[in-house]
Amino acid sequence: MDAGAEVAVELALAGEVVAWALAGAALGTISGLVPGLHANNFALLLAGVAPSVPGPPLLVGCAMLAAGVVHTFLNAVPALALGVPDAEMAVTALPGHRLVLEGRGYEAIRLSALGSVLAVLVAVPLAVPVTMAVTAVYPTVRANLTLVLGVVAICLVVSEYGWRARLGAVLSFSLAAGLGMATLDLEPAAPLDGGGMLAPLFAGLFGAPVLIDAIRGGGVPPQDDRTVTMGRPLLGVTALAGALAGAIVGYIPGISAAIAAVAVLLVIPSGTDDRSYIVATSGVDTANTIFALFALVAIGQPRTGVMVAFESAGAPLNLPVLVGVVVLAGLVGFVLVLVVGDVYLAVVGRMTYWRISTAVLAVLCLISYLFTGPLGVGVFLVAAAVGMVPVRLRARRVHLMGVLIGPLMLGP
Repeated sequence: MDAGAEVAVELALAGEVVAWALAGAALGTISGLVPGLHANNFALLLAGVAPSVPGPPLLVGCAMLAAGVVHTFLNAVPALALGVPDAEMAVTALPGHRLVLEGRGYEAIRLSALGSVLAVLVAVPLAVPVTMAVTAVYPTVRANLTLVLGVVAICLVVSEYGWRARLGAVLSFSLAAGLGMATLDLEPAAPLDGGGMLAPLFAGLFGAPVLIDAIRGGGVPPQDDRTVTMGRPLLGVTALAGALAGAIVGYIPGISAAIAAVAVLLVIPSGTDDRSYIVATSGVDTANTIFALFALVAIGQPRTGVMVAFESAGAPLNLPVLVGVVVLAGLVGFVLVLVVGDVYLAVVGRMTYWRISTAVLAVLCLISYLFTGPLGVGVFLVAAAVGMVPVRLRARRVHLMGVLIGPLMLGP
């Protein structure tokens, strides 16, 4: 084959990759904007339909990877717009909701977008050296996983301020761990096959309590200008730390983006600031998708639902192509957050808020039913009750990740 033909083939492949990546980005946009739809459940739905998708496995894998990356950008939008509590509950509100209550929702959207896109730009060049470093210590960590997770849980409790919050942390972790041990291994019959009990557990623990408090709230108040007031040095440091923490999430089971974000905030300047939390959490969430790809290459184990779907499609690990897809998806996701996020906030702000909160709760029940049947609806309700514990005792919701950490620590 001559040089001209080779160039033509490469250009044709590049065009197909871009087209499939943009199709995946569209799917990731839809999934990210559906409240309560966990990335793993969405990815495993894709895994179920992957064998029937007419296309080369590499291109199907590109679409899945792009969907996963864009999902981590767009899922911040409903998280900010929905579940905003009354101003009197601002102390127990999530950092993003506190900014929305202050009229800084547009800024919160931009901080989330910046945290995610900077994580992409940082994680891609650092992926190889960081993966090599993490891989070197991974066997030791894996052999002592119970100890590692136990230390993480203790550090999270100690990092709380005051004995009431620490008591709430211990109680929240214990209840969530018990709930996880009782339900994670269940395989109920359901209309959709999309990842087992994760949907009702996460929707109940993390989504329902916020919405329940928001029913009595005043909704999204008028939002001010879009200026990002966070200093550039702090923004850069926080994004860098979030991206590096994403590598840990990508390798160690049970460690979530929220846990890694808390660790980041404890070691950076002004780490308790709401703006820092948004940047760090968004950065960890997006970087996790990138490092999970390299973890699959390095240790041969899929650490996220997206990577499980990728493997099920039989997609080859063509890193140059896949890294290009990640960068493209990151840029597309950044633009989409800015365009969709502002509109989303404005539209929700004009609607009757208690009706929105009630409707979203109904959506969470529906998602629980679709993925886990009637049993999942019951688990959702129990999880919602457990999720109220840290809210009422003024502790961080991150302790509810005991639903995964507990079974991993105490399991066989």
